[in-house]
Amino acid sequence: MSDDAHTPTSTRVFDGFPDVLTRQNWPITVPMMPHPHVLKDGTTVQEQSAEGWAQTLEVMTDAGYTCIDPTDTWIRIADLSPERLDEFSATVRQAGLQIPAFSTSRRSVMDHEKAEENLAYSHRAIDACAAIGIPVVNFGFMRGFTPAQAKALWFWLEPGYSDDFSADVRQVAVGKIQELAAHAQSVGVQIALEMYEDTYLGTADGMVQFVQDVGYDNVGLNPDFGNILRLHREVEPWEEIAAKTFPYTNYWHLKNYYRDEEPSTGSIRTHPAPLEFGTINYRKAISMAIEAGFRGAFCVEHYGGDSISVGATNREYIRRVLPRATTHRPFSSGAGTN
Repeated sequence: MSDDAHTPTSTRVFDGFPDVLTRQNWPITVPMMPHPHVLKDGTTVQEQSAEGWAQTLEVMTDAGYTCIDPTDTWIRIADLSPERLDEFSATVRQAGLQIPAFSTSRRSVMDHEKAEENLAYSHRAIDACAAIGIPVVNFGFMRGFTPAQAKALWFWLEPGYSDDFSADVRQVAVGKIQELAAHAQSVGVQIALEMYEDTYLGTADGMVQFVQDVGYDNVGLNPDFGNILRLHREVEPWEEIAAKTFPYTNYWHLKNYYRDEEPSTGSIRTHPAPLEFGTINYRKAISMAIEAGFRGAFCVEHYGGDSISVGATNREYIRRVLPRATTHRPFSSGAGTN
């Protein structure tokens, strides 16, 4: 756990969820994945000036966003000095943006080669979120790409690494998330655990059992079943995933895919799609989530093409299908609560 957690001199990056959520004020965030971490001159976003950060953020405000998920494929807030973290916080607020959640990417605490490094990084991520007022940090067990995935047009067309599901190794994973949960709880941060194939969070039952085994009220689920729908294999129906996981959901990545299955040949094809056009009926899914008690932030994801603009289309679609009536908080998310 880092000793650098502090109260920033700059403005916090999230004002908090409204007591009454409406179509207009419900936080809908977008990942900063379309923006590279390494810049054209070979330096990284970590080293970039606040003016450089502001120019990137302008792209998002021009697309109509009011919230972002910084995502560590763009900037590693966990590795910013306290002074630079404050500078980042101020730059985000000056751009007119808020950060309801921060997602880590492919930093599994069970990675065979980087487990301890990733665990230490995860603790720093919690401290960074607490320091500038980000209420939720999103973790997963997905690892870096295999060589084949790195070469593929769509990385999910190639198999990735799989977790070890033996009871003793899985218990180690539970223990590491409990360690992070205790730290996060002590600084007022929630943890969301992201669905991803061939990990401890790869099925609905697996997710629910895992969050129950962790047993901390500040730990919930991110049921990103778009990660499952896109696979070229038999997959769990999204409605079943939704029904089981929504009572535990505290953050939600939404993305959609066209999925075509040919029974006579076994051929399966998938391709990214805007939320309203793909195979998953997100009008129904969002209604199910709210009925189950979800009151967290949405995150609009998309792969391929102009994902920033597709995300903006997805954002407006979500606002259209949210209930006309107001939706009340507070909402306590975590194992066994909704």
